[in-house]
Amino acid sequence: MTDQSSPFFSPLVERAMRTAAIWHRNDVRKATDTPYITHPASVAMILIRAGFTDDCLLAAALLHDVVEDTDCTLDELADAFPPAVVEYVAALSEQKLDESGENRSWRIRKEEHVAEVAAAPLAARAIVLADKLHNLTAMCYDIEFDANLWSRFNASPADILWYNRTMVTRAAGEDASLQPLAEECRRLVFQLETAIDGDA
Repeated sequence: MTDQSSPFFSPLVERAMRTAAIWHRNDVRKATDTPYITHPASVAMILIRAGFTDDCLLAAALLHDVVEDTDCTLDELADAFPPAVVEYVAALSEQKLDESGENRSWRIRKEEHVAEVAAAPLAARAIVLADKLHNLTAMCYDIEFDANLWSRFNASPADILWYNRTMVTRAAGEDASLQPLAEECRRLVFQLETAIDGDA
């Protein structure tokens, strides 16, 4: 077997990218035909640009939605990835269904997830901020072309913006390394609020 060590290649990140692509192969972004894998890939890219280059962090960024949004389980991830990767993905995964398999209240699960993220390791909170940053950027991009942007969501515009604003504050905490991501998220929330006010 050839030596895969290289400053430009990580077998762990490659495995995470392939795993995420397989689990999300039938998924698309909300109300679009864009393959879903573009989202976790963008989250990883944002983190690299923000100076986060740890392989476990980047692997978890690529995998951050597989447990929440597909049939993949944490046990399956644990068979293929280091404990840190699984820990970060667990911290990033909302519990969308109750014990009977019914959808939980949007507001309750968001409040619960905000509290869980606030207590998560810094690496997981960095991924949360990059996730919010990509989603907010995509919303700002899409709103120029889609007047019905808000109809994609299961909550009102006010609730969506409340959630993003609150999650960004709790995820960033007082950690200096997370503030640039948080400030950019806040700028985008304000941009979306301004767009809503302009349509009122």
